[in-house]
Amino acid sequence: MHHDVLVLGLGGMGSAALAHLAARGLSAVGLEQDDVPSLRGSSVGETRVIRKAYLEDPRYVPLLLRAYELWRELEARERATLYVRTGCLVLGPRDHAAVRGTLASAEMHGLPHAVLEEDEVRARLALVPVPGDRGVLEEDAGFLRVEACTAAHARWAQASGAAVRTKTRVASVDLAGGKVRATLEGGETVTADKMVVSAGAWLASAPGLAEIARALPLVVERQAQLWFRSRAPETTGPPRLPVFIHFTGAGTFYGLPPDAQNDAPGVKVCRHHDGEATQADALDRTLRPADEAAVRGYVRAHLPAADGELLRSRICMYTNTPDEHFLVGEHPRWPQVVVLGGFSGHGYKMASVMGEIAADLVTKGASRFDLGMFCVGRFG
Repeated sequence: MHHDVLVLGLGGMGSAALAHLAARGLSAVGLEQDDVPSLRGSSVGETRVIRKAYLEDPRYVPLLLRAYELWRELEARERATLYVRTGCLVLGPRDHAAVRGTLASAEMHGLPHAVLEEDEVRARLALVPVPGDRGVLEEDAGFLRVEACTAAHARWAQASGAAVRTKTRVASVDLAGGKVRATLEGGETVTADKMVVSAGAWLASAPGLAEIARALPLVVERQAQLWFRSRAPETTGPPRLPVFIHFTGAGTFYGLPPDAQNDAPGVKVCRHHDGEATQADALDRTLRPADEAAVRGYVRAHLPAADGELLRSRICMYTNTPDEHFLVGEHPRWPQVVVLGGFSGHGYKMASVMGEIAADLVTKGASRFDLGMFCVGRFG
């Protein structure tokens, strides 16, 4: 069957794109090699940070404002809570670029926030700062229930008429003649006028996507997520423990308080970046002693109330670009292909708006947002 658009990969970004495309009345099909949500991809981990005061670049804030609106709309459609407001503390040396960038972003866009000096952090929160630390506490921040969000987008897509095909692997993609022809393992072909590629870490290594990824310098990074039993539950939830990102001399760590909806809650603490380079199908998904040791060392020094037994862990992936900004837009060689990739460990919070942007690019060839820093061809 021929479709208006094919979405390849139904993780956080792809499921949102398929939903927005189908809601506009397009004949849309989504292909996913696993289930939706997939437990092997990057859109997993129970909870993910969402914030507006963006240390990476203030230009993200308009995207985030729209993302929040769309998450709220998805909650209303699902009649379920997908976003939990806890606040987010960005903590580190007062002259650290991330601390200064977060404050500048909050001030530029008028986002409610508070600046906490070291002694205020110690008095108000469960976190133990490094001497000389300063924190920026953004009020309207928290976490998304990530697998629930992805599943909700997939349900919306199907309710709008999209075909969702799981456990379906693509062997090759032919883009000759300005169209799209995907050959599946087993020989079946799926054709479409346009395609959204949202394959996550597989964009960097899947043989069927080699031509599309040829000019995209992506590096897949192994990342460990860990959940610890609280030793003092009264101090490891909001307001004593908001979502946090802590820049220390031993690395950058982030954490999220327990989700009360989870039957097996725990304080989630992870190291941000510094993982080894890998490929999606070669990922070592076994937690190593060194994985826990690095995070446990941080917890003991800076969040002792969470220094209980390790409850569970998950290995996931970041798909990084050299500048850690996303790849969003038409492919420079094949304009019938829209790329959503390279989210570099900080993209899921914007999945809702990325789905809308993908639909705009497919249907209008443009977005109302400035996508210049995400240009797919910017690396040559």
